[in-house]
Amino acid sequence: MNRDRIKWGLAALVVITGLTFAALSPASLPENRPAERVQKLSTVDLASLLEKTAEYSRRLESSALYFVCREEISEKIDPALDAPPPPAVKTWSTADSWSGMESRGAIAITAPLSKIKRSYVYEYQCVRKDGRFQEVRTLLEENGKKMNEPNAKLKTSIMFYENAMLGPAGIFRKEYQAEFDYAILGTDKFEKKPVVVIDAKPKPGAPEVNTLYGKVWVDPSTGNIVKIEYCENRIGHYEVFEARGIKYNRKPRITQRAEFSPEKNGLRFPSKLYIEEAYLNARGRVFVRSETTVVYKDFKFFTVEVDVR
Repeated sequence: MNRDRIKWGLAALVVITGLTFAALSPASLPENRPAERVQKLSTVDLASLLEKTAEYSRRLESSALYFVCREEISEKIDPALDAPPPPAVKTWSTADSWSGMESRGAIAITAPLSKIKRSYVYEYQCVRKDGRFQEVRTLLEENGKKMNEPNAKLKTSIMFYENAMLGPAGIFRKEYQAEFDYAILGTDKFEKKPVVVIDAKPKPGAPEVNTLYGKVWVDPSTGNIVKIEYCENRIGHYEVFEARGIKYNRKPRITQRAEFSPEKNGLRFPSKLYIEEAYLNARGRVFVRSETTVVYKDFKFFTVEVDVR
């Protein structure tokens, strides 16, 4: 079965067999926020903030975890541009002659491909101990139908992801920081609290790192990473999107966003993943081929032990 999938986590996104997490929308860019919601950048010390994020990344990677939560996934796929156009079919009324139809050209009768919606609900269990990370899922619902499938695999057709908890760690690890350029873009609000938006990207000529990076929302008081919009060029096998764009005669635009809301013992846990696969035509009009949303809720924590050295 051909299935478009994405592998998301501490390592770079990897597309398994075909597909599919981007730039800030104009409405969300810090420079477009009302003036009263933006702090003066001179009050934000980048060096101090990088020290905090490095320490947060270290604690995140060295922590022992054991928790269970509900994982709700929805997929929307619009395959309108996927199929080649059907052959032309000549149609006419009793008043038309065949020769008249030929002179005016055939009329193609086409039926648009139906949009696809899928949903899955899992019980998600995460265990991390001694540096080893294990994810176990039990499928509870599929497309609204009650299920009970222990040790289930992800049945998503758009993306495949893992280790969502560890996504932030690679961006600010102490040993990586010398290879990155960091810049403060501005300040924003996350859940009504002020945060700093940092752009992270490798230095020109720096060795390629096996991590994700992009724009990151950071709590300036703790260094906690609360939101990430990943750089498009970090998607594994991006050539798949480029090829699809050529087929559509459009430019691919892939949006990848992760949010981390629940907090336990100073660590943030994933609350939402969002992926949009879109294509722009020459006029800049957007065709959204697919959207995938993953929501985590109802956390039950059994162990969250953080190395505080």
